[in-house]
Formats: sequence, structure tokens, C-alpha cells
Amino acid sequence: MNEITQQQLRSVMIAADADARAGQWVAALNDCMRACAITSGMRQAAFLAQVMVESSELRRLDEALSYAPQRLRQVWPQRFPSDDVAMRYAHNPTALANYVYAGRMGNGNEASGDGWRYHGRGLIQLTGRDNYVAFARAMQVDAIRDPDLLLHPAGAALSAGWFWQSKGLNELADQLAGSQADQVFEQITRRINGGTLGLDERRAYWQRARATLGSVA
Repeated sequence: MNEITQQQLRSVMIAADADARAGQWVAALNDCMRACAITSGMRQAAFLAQVMVESSELRRLDEALSYAPQRLRQVWPQRFPSDDVAMRYAHNPTALANYVYAGRMGNGNEASGDGWRYHGRGLIQLTGRDNYVAFARAMQVDAIRDPDLLLHPAGAALSAGWFWQSKGLNELADQLAGSQADQVFEQITRRINGGTLGLDERRAYWQRARATLGSVA
């Protein structure tokens, strides 16, 4: 594996204040890519492109769960059928996570607190007790007892690398040199995002990362 340098990481980023973040994150990203077989330039370029969008260039590691009542009704119309119901959870991230994630993804009921305990964290936000358990077992980290490990560079990057590898994205990334590269990159986006949100932005980061890492097909 060719490790990426701080300058290469900085070259992928576009924010004016990215210099410090590149220095803060380059070691953690190299460690996670080594651990999760993200070893070729093609794999690394695709991984970095997705991570940059998912984390707002390594700035957002925690799921945003503070919503106004009107927004709650838009995002979860069935769970919040009225303003009165929405008001109980508005701008209350802990209560909201415990409510909307209850009984899903291996979480217990609302009273268990699992929804908040295992809400989205990391560079590719890991969500739900089942995912935290699988990550902890695979990578030998105690993310069940201490899920906030994913709010620090080492855990945030490693969880993203594990998610990437566990979804078969290394193998998909290996196909990015072919004539169907754009379609393959869209498949990668769908496995991470569940849709194609920010696809053009992801492609722009991908092009920069490919040029920077010398993996342009």
C-alpha cells in the first residue's frame, strides 16, 4: 500500500481552512485504509471521495439530530403526524434518536436509550446497535461500551473503512478503471448513502483524488 501524504490529502480538499484537518487526519486515514484493504490508488480515491462528502471534509463526525417541528414532520411524516407530537422531540437530539431508532437495527425500545447510544457517528456515520456490534467484533475495538470512540480520528476513520470493506466496496472500486466507471461509482454511492444524494459533489472529489493519487484511468 502506498500511504497518502498530508499534501495529497490536502489536494483532495477544497475548503480554505483544510490545512489543519489534513494534518490531523492523514495518519488515521492511512491506518484505516491499511486495516481495511483500501490499498490501491483506485480504492483510495473512491473511498476518500465518499468520505469527504459524508463528513463535510472531515468536519462532521456526529449525526445532526436537532430539528424544528416542521422539519420533523417533513423527514418522518408517519412518526410525526401533528405539531403536538413533533414538539415533544424538536431540538432534543437524545429523545429524537431514542424515538425514531427504537426497535430498529438491533436497538431496544425507546426507553432502552439505544437509539441515542448508537446514533450515527464516524466519517461514514455508523448507526444502530447491530452495526456497532459488527464493527467492534471485526476490528477489536470496544465501540459497544464506548461508542464515542467514533468521534475521534482513529475510530471515526476505522469505522468508515470497516463499513466500506464490509459492503464489498473494495471490489466495486476495482472496476472503476473500466468503461462503466461512472455507473460503478454511482453503485458505490448508493451502498453508502442509500441513494444518490450529492452524487455530483462526490464525483468532483473523486476526480481530484484520482488525479492526486495518480489513479486516473
